[in-house]
Amino acid sequence: MTVQSLPFFSSGLRLDADLHLPDDGGAGAPYPVIIPASGFQGLKVIHPERFARALAPLGYAVLAFDYRGFGGSEGERGRLVPQEWAEDVRAAVDRAGAAEQLDPARIGLLGWGLGGGVVVAAAADDPRVQAVAAVNGVGDGARVVRHLHDPVSWRQLLSRIGVDRGRRAVHGRSTIASPWDIVRLDLDVATHGYVASELTKAPGFGSGVTLESADHLLRFRPELSAHRLAPRPLLIAHGTRNELHPRVEADALYRNATEPKQLLMLEDAGHTEWMHDDHPTFHKLVGVLDDFFAGAFARAVAVGEVAER
Repeated sequence: MTVQSLPFFSSGLRLDADLHLPDDGGAGAPYPVIIPASGFQGLKVIHPERFARALAPLGYAVLAFDYRGFGGSEGERGRLVPQEWAEDVRAAVDRAGAAEQLDPARIGLLGWGLGGGVVVAAAADDPRVQAVAAVNGVGDGARVVRHLHDPVSWRQLLSRIGVDRGRRAVHGRSTIASPWDIVRLDLDVATHGYVASELTKAPGFGSGVTLESADHLLRFRPELSAHRLAPRPLLIAHGTRNELHPRVEADALYRNATEPKQLLMLEDAGHTEWMHDDHPTFHKLVGVLDDFFAGAFARAVAVGEVAER
């Protein structure tokens, strides 16, 4: 695999991005391209690069990037707004479409966690995207966050968000909170342990998040956009033991989508403890993703050739 810096702009902000290419000396160009979208507190050095290491040897180019305000990208620190992240994903599609070594007719999105909802929202209004995969995704931000709180902490969070709305109106700035005040990990022991042992190694992971971000997250409902993906295929993969984003999220995305769609339940898998390059569940997922994207791209190219005749 070879890696090239390929930054791009979204809403006037320069986003840090790397293009991961198969190590074939360009023989496979123009390459089909996968754009992975990170989850909550996500950074390109975590799961996007993990997917790149797995997919590039299979012949895909992978464009991994940091959302605005995260990692090496420009933007307000602490602002974690999935609606804006969807704009960043669309900007990544813009950049992929302008790169000579990439095939603009074969662009797919791969979202992880919160990013699973982001890619659905982004692709719903972007016909250039030929296939979408959401892994352990989110269908309704409010439902997910409510699930992660007990009644007391939920009321406290809503109260803090309400107070912050007034503060923003008066002072123009939102209060910074711990990300774990919004997304509580202590209710999912496996995920909490993985975050502590693996994700905190990434510089900047666990940084503060504005309460305005939480306000936007509670209004994020990508499941309502899922039906607009058709006739492009949607793959939903979800761990059967996912306590962070329970199965209702996968079911809601699947129910609201129309054919072609596929639901894959990963047996005995939680939210993220199996996300290691050499884990059997990760290998299984990569195999399914390869079949899914290869089939979707082949159909898209065939339809395009027919339309040109």
